[in-house]
Amino acid sequence: MTSFFNKASAAALLLGFMPTATLADEQTAWRLFIADHGQPAVHVIDAVSGTELVSFATRAPATLYRSGSGRTVFAVQRDGNVVQAISSGISTSDHGDHGDLKVEETKLLDMAVAGTRPVHFVDHGGNIALFFDGEGIARIIPESEVLAGSPSVREIRTGAPHHGVAITFGDHVLVTEPNKEKPDELPVGIRVLDAQGTPAGGLHACPDLHGEAASGNIVAIACAKGLLIAQAGDKGPSIGFLPYSDELPEGKVTTLLGGKGLQYFLGNYGPSAIVLIDPTADDAFRRIELPTRRVHFAVDPVRPKFAYVFTEDGRLHQLDVISGKITRSLALTEPYSMDGHWSDPRPRVAVAGDAIFVTDPLKSTLHMIDAASFEKTRDIAIAGKPFNIVAVGGSGEAH
Repeated sequence: MTSFFNKASAAALLLGFMPTATLADEQTAWRLFIADHGQPAVHVIDAVSGTELVSFATRAPATLYRSGSGRTVFAVQRDGNVVQAISSGISTSDHGDHGDLKVEETKLLDMAVAGTRPVHFVDHGGNIALFFDGEGIARIIPESEVLAGSPSVREIRTGAPHHGVAITFGDHVLVTEPNKEKPDELPVGIRVLDAQGTPAGGLHACPDLHGEAASGNIVAIACAKGLLIAQAGDKGPSIGFLPYSDELPEGKVTTLLGGKGLQYFLGNYGPSAIVLIDPTADDAFRRIELPTRRVHFAVDPVRPKFAYVFTEDGRLHQLDVISGKITRSLALTEPYSMDGHWSDPRPRVAVAGDAIFVTDPLKSTLHMIDAASFEKTRDIAIAGKPFNIVAVGGSGEAH
């Protein structure tokens, strides 16, 4: 036994000194998923080469959301009364001292969640909560089961159809409370339900509720007079209220994004301003005035100190979230006025590795910007009106 142990130890020691390239190669892969504004189609683009990998026909024009893991992209089809799922074909796994990257074929999965007027999508902890406004029902599915092809669906029913949202929180679910007197208006608060669907505590008031995001271990929900802040507690979610600062002008947040790598939130605040929010700071709100009205904004998951804002004059702005200042601006498209209908085709922003991508729906073009130099590097032609965009990818060892 001693002899065997010594030989095995020697072999293991020798293996430890072998170059890692003999076992695995480092690779990077990023894919862009782009929904057409008017047609039921999703285009999948290789973000490195700019070539189209595949396109999928959906049942209606879709709004796209990526899961937290990036393994799945969900096509929420409000007017088609259905949510479909796409396997991105890119997955990463953490091995402590390194990460593995697996790249496979992108596939439209043979599953769909049906219901009247799906709108809000939230992934929290690998559980996808889809809210169907036309029914006032949240349908919750685990991402792992979606990828396996047979997801179980948990339904959470509210008192009336309304423009609501649900957020899973471990075994609990945060779900909106409709305005019972005027269900067609925004929700009035949040209720916490336990694993059996029983309310845990009373209503957390949040008039004009619209907008939510997660950053780190905090979930923020936007209300008329401030934010509900949810964190894990001893017996379920602990929810507090963060009022808007007296220094802010009249207004409110209606869209929230959560920072990646740094814990903060980025929200709109009036048509030509955004607000940086740090719920842990004494001065939690910093409002940044924009040169013209805001069209879209996105956080950078790769370079955590930056976010990006596209404004109606056709310019893309780099925002330093630490200083709270716009550091660089780039003229990119012709003007896209914010006058007109809220859902008119206008540019959307996504970050894929070392590049920033901006859709230009009226020119059937996707603009690629180098994140380091903040200069446009190429234009990619996309059929139709490329609109909503999400990016999935990363780097790691490929075995």
